[in-house]
Amino acid sequence: MANAIELAKAYVPLLDEVYKLASLTSELDGAPELATQGANANELIIPMLDMQGLGDYSRNDGYVKGDVTLKNETVKCNFDRGRMFTVDSMDDLETAGIAFGRLAGEFIRTKVVPELDAFRFASYAGKSGITKVSGALADGAAVIAALRAATTAMDEAEVPIDQRYLYITPTLHGLVQDMDTTKSREVFQRFAAIKDVPQTRFYTAIEQKTGKAGEEAGGYAKATDGAEINFMIVHKPAVIQFPKHIAPKIITPDVNQDSDAYKFGYRNVGIADTYANKVAGIYLHHKA
Repeated sequence: MANAIELAKAYVPLLDEVYKLASLTSELDGAPELATQGANANELIIPMLDMQGLGDYSRNDGYVKGDVTLKNETVKCNFDRGRMFTVDSMDDLETAGIAFGRLAGEFIRTKVVPELDAFRFASYAGKSGITKVSGALADGAAVIAALRAATTAMDEAEVPIDQRYLYITPTLHGLVQDMDTTKSREVFQRFAAIKDVPQTRFYTAIEQKTGKAGEEAGGYAKATDGAEINFMIVHKPAVIQFPKHIAPKIITPDVNQDSDAYKFGYRNVGIADTYANKVAGIYLHHKA
């Protein structure tokens, strides 16, 4: 069992690095100190702050008394997915350890991270109260105009400029980059970062496959009522995004009671939600 523990210790930092390098939404992860473990396995406790506004000052009575409310709100994790793989020990030996050694990294890079990104975008897109605009963007000028309308709307809603992230399809980003150099791209300066998101991760709604009978391949696909997203602007403080439990599990052949094989299990539990009073911090533009 000690060998399995040492193997796990060696793999976990690498798995975390793969997630950080491959994920397009990892910069939206909340600070760990802002969330604590809930009473149940699928819960997190998030502090919520509320206060009253200014009142009239009286030279006789002084200040109007005000209240500050800091309450801990329990939120439920809405992402809980996993998979267990088996690699025969002879297959691993005959490939000089490549069969098992490459499995974890490739699985996270090609399967876990794309679905996690897609789930987060779809979760934010499905929230009521955010700004949603639909339509076609045929050229770079149309993209710039749509982005200008988005930033103006967020400015008018008093959403701070810092920590605004623009997620946009490579196709639309390319249309802007290919514009005549005399055309203004100043609107791009109003974002903390710009991320190109493949259309395969960018839908307003997705369907997550069970991995069981009829859906053995697992993964996800665009939902029938989903639309392709053109771009999304997210103000980081507007979202509740925490990975609560990321658990890679490695079982070596010597402790595997079922077969002479390595087992690699992976489970990811987390949340992608929005603060009710900060929905102005998310702007969605999608195809009709």
